[in-house]
Amino acid sequence: MKAATIISEGTPVANNVQIAENWKDITPGVGEIVVKTEASALNHLDLWVGIGMPGLGLEYPRISGSDGCGVVSAVGENVDGSWLGKRVLLNAAVRQSESILPDFSSTPEDIRMIGEHDNGTNAEYFSVPVQNVLDIGDADPVEAAAFGLAHLTAWRMLVTRAKLQAGHTVLITGIGGGAALAAFNICKHFGCKTIVTSRHQWKLDKAIELGANETVLDSGEDWSREVRNLTHKRGVDICVDSVGGSLHFPIIKSLARGGTLVTCGCTAGASPKTDLARIFWNQLNIVGSTMGDMHEFHSVLSLFKSGMKPVIDSVYEAQDAKSAFARLESGEQFGKVVIRWS
Repeated sequence: MKAATIISEGTPVANNVQIAENWKDITPGVGEIVVKTEASALNHLDLWVGIGMPGLGLEYPRISGSDGCGVVSAVGENVDGSWLGKRVLLNAAVRQSESILPDFSSTPEDIRMIGEHDNGTNAEYFSVPVQNVLDIGDADPVEAAAFGLAHLTAWRMLVTRAKLQAGHTVLITGIGGGAALAAFNICKHFGCKTIVTSRHQWKLDKAIELGANETVLDSGEDWSREVRNLTHKRGVDICVDSVGGSLHFPIIKSLARGGTLVTCGCTAGASPKTDLARIFWNQLNIVGSTMGDMHEFHSVLSLFKSGMKPVIDSVYEAQDAKSAFARLESGEQFGKVVIRWS
């Protein structure tokens, strides 16, 4: 089969992406299905896989991709044959033990990510445990692939972990990324006020077009005073962040009393400056979040089926996968980068 492979670790990641025309075919294991890929979508995780994840001992060449939509082409033992021919969307977080509770209380060590620990969706076919897919009927596969992991991650961050409620004021950093735009979608659905940040004015302008209430241009200085001015000195109820690094400190200073910072990543650094006195005095909450379980996947997919759409930056044909990786790696995208396979 054809696959977009990462042949070795290193940067720029796009330079190590090659199309393999004769990657070995896959067969479904017990409880698994094989999906003929219609579309896959890139996440920052694809870049981490290309850079090389410390401690994982990843072997190359390998196939990344944790977002995928397609049609079931084969079923393994103990899988109902009625799955054949159905269009499905993947939840890439696979529980490794049946003893793990369905509410996703498992630790990261109990989860394997398709596209990170195992070969992923950036290929003509991918395999997945049948319990990790949902039937999406005649939905657009490009939109579905772009929706999946980002919206699942944002749903868990906001609804499960931060206890989002209608009327909250939410700060979303780094608007333009997949998870940030997914969080924006969910906040709009709940009728929340949104304040978004970016280093690029053109991204802020696009966010305004989509319905953002307020914007903050991140010039590299502390912008927390501006956020507090936009909230009449009160601060925000929730901040959704995947950047970390130098953004952590102004985020802490932007939170209202009892406010919550929910983080799913640290692309700009994992050891930021903070303010413990402000955290305990204002009774702030700092919570981590990652991916989501199938119950949450059902919940967020109901929004997709009801008409919520992902923001798509660009769609590349499979043979142009290297360009798709380069687009994501540039940081210039606004929305999801998608690869079309059929």
